[in-house]
Amino acid sequence: MNIAIAQTKYKTGDFEFNFNSIAEKVLTTNADLIIFPEADLYDLGGKDLLLDKKVQECQINFYDKLAEKHFDKAILVGDILIKDGEVLVSEDGFFEINGEKIYVSDSFSDDVICDLYILSKNSYFAINKYKEFVESIRTNNNFVYINAIGIADANVFAGGSFAKNRENELVFQSPLCKEFVDSIDFSNTVEFVDEPMEEQVIDVTTFALKEYCENTGIKKVVLGLSGGIDSALTAVLAVKALGADNVLGIMMPSMYSSDGSVLDSVELANNLGIRTEKHTITPLFENFMDKIAHEKRGDLAEENLQARLRGLILMFFSNRGGYLLLSTGNKSESAMGFGTLYGDLAGGYNMICDLTKTNVYKVSNYINRDGEIIPQAIIDKAPSAELHPGQKDQDRLPEYAVLDDIIELYFEQNIPAEEIYEKYPKNIVDEVIKKTYRMAYKRKQCCLGTRLTERSFLAGIELPIVQKFY
Repeated sequence: MNIAIAQTKYKTGDFEFNFNSIAEKVLTTNADLIIFPEADLYDLGGKDLLLDKKVQECQINFYDKLAEKHFDKAILVGDILIKDGEVLVSEDGFFEINGEKIYVSDSFSDDVICDLYILSKNSYFAINKYKEFVESIRTNNNFVYINAIGIADANVFAGGSFAKNRENELVFQSPLCKEFVDSIDFSNTVEFVDEPMEEQVIDVTTFALKEYCENTGIKKVVLGLSGGIDSALTAVLAVKALGADNVLGIMMPSMYSSDGSVLDSVELANNLGIRTEKHTITPLFENFMDKIAHEKRGDLAEENLQARLRGLILMFFSNRGGYLLLSTGNKSESAMGFGTLYGDLAGGYNMICDLTKTNVYKVSNYINRDGEIIPQAIIDKAPSAELHPGQKDQDRLPEYAVLDDIIELYFEQNIPAEEIYEKYPKNIVDEVIKKTYRMAYKRKQCCLGTRLTERSFLAGIELPIVQKFY
């Protein structure tokens, strides 16, 4: 039997798009059986949209409409078989197609006997988990894993469908974040292609922003260009996703900003070909201090005022021009609450919020591997919010290499603090853990972004805002 995999893009709640996406792909192959990813709203992150009666009717009609096409081949959409104009559901997961025994499940078991085992489960992307997942499948049957591409709020279904033969040899691997239809030859083995982490992050974040904008009808984005690494990386990714014509960068220097902050931002913008505007916040700050604050103390309130003035400017451009405001904070800052609510944390979407600062640098250096796109001065300079003279991030935070490792060990790998004490001083470990809990209230008010890890502050890590333990 000739079998094809159709790694397909779906949109949550867009039944017409999903129907056409499937129907069009059926015509591209002569296979006897075409395997599509799950298309149920539940499997696409529909949440309480599932409670809507009209939505429920659309979901039922979706499969009936496919059956009415009377395709000349069998198609599997998740665990729903559509064949000879009928919608067929199996109670035990087994189907017989052209005399072959097909088993469909959303989990893997190595003790099922069949001609073809189909693992149909839309799984979200997580850094460094794909190769591990492929290798975890030890099969005695011809095997197919099928995954959709698309977004479900923060989660990204990035594809990565693959097939193995009865000898557990890889015979097919599809690319990440791309639609793909191809026949499977279970006798033809292939080498596993493992993209570098940095390439995966670029593919997934740009795909996610593109999908977010396509699903919401947004065409353009705006972001603040501070001369720092986070805004620089965000700008590069935004241009890759949407094109330079659809990205606007706003430079908002203050009395504490270095000349390099503006010059580096201008160089970055020229490298990317994006439009920029420059609006100094110093007059706004001085006017506020004179008219409202009446005195200068050089305290945290004044630092936050600067950040909020920038957020005000960015939100104005967002409203006036119909731009999506991209927030540019990273996971390390988010954990420590190193950001100002309604200031630099303002935004509608954040592409790098699940990247630690260490990984921000790794991805940025990877982008520059064939030539300087992000000015080297941005990569080399010490990170700073430039909210008071001579400020550096490390004045208030542990070294990023240490901070990021503690975050990954405790929050992503669930390693007990007592074990982390063996690697880092107890006072630093305790302070990072305590602060991450205490800053949960800030993260609760931050915008949606791209989930890149299994345990992310977007999903997977649920810390209480009100608690007395830490």
